[in-house]
Amino acid sequence: MIVMINGAFGSGKTSAANKLQPLLPTSMIYDPEEIGYMLRNVIVDDVKMDEEKTDDFQDMELWKVLTVQVAREIKQKYGKHLIVPMTIYKSDQFEYIHRGLKELDPKLFHFTLMTSMDTLHERLLKRGDAPGGWTFRQAEKCAEAFHGARFEEYVVTDSLTTDEVVSHIFPRVTG
Repeated sequence: MIVMINGAFGSGKTSAANKLQPLLPTSMIYDPEEIGYMLRNVIVDDVKMDEEKTDDFQDMELWKVLTVQVAREIKQKYGKHLIVPMTIYKSDQFEYIHRGLKELDPKLFHFTLMTSMDTLHERLLKRGDAPGGWTFRQAEKCAEAFHGARFEEYVVTDSLTTDEVVSHIFPRVTG
């Protein structure tokens, strides 16, 4: 089983993943942001393709490819269910990763955590992000992009605790 927990920065993905993982004893968290950080360090701007010279590692072709390949290797090597918290709203990247993970494990669940912009901004400030900074700008892009059937099951988290979000997800992935 693979559980994707998608949503804007500040929507509660990582918190939900961390609370869900102990409830699924044969699971582990796999965060594709770590691949992005690695690529950012390894592939310098002079090497990047023009379309990859943005402030978002998800614009690097290798990111989406490695995200699926590393998930495959982890599943094969350790045989664990994967809980994948990630902000992925760009159609091409989403379709590639969703399709790749579904090929890895047909039992793929995808949840999109949704919040109002006010709640997102409040949460980003609370964790120390700078107003007008990268995560704030991304949050606005995500809020627009996440409306659409491809993002599957929505969980509106404005008035929910992390435990309540997990209480929504857990029975759907175990039922």
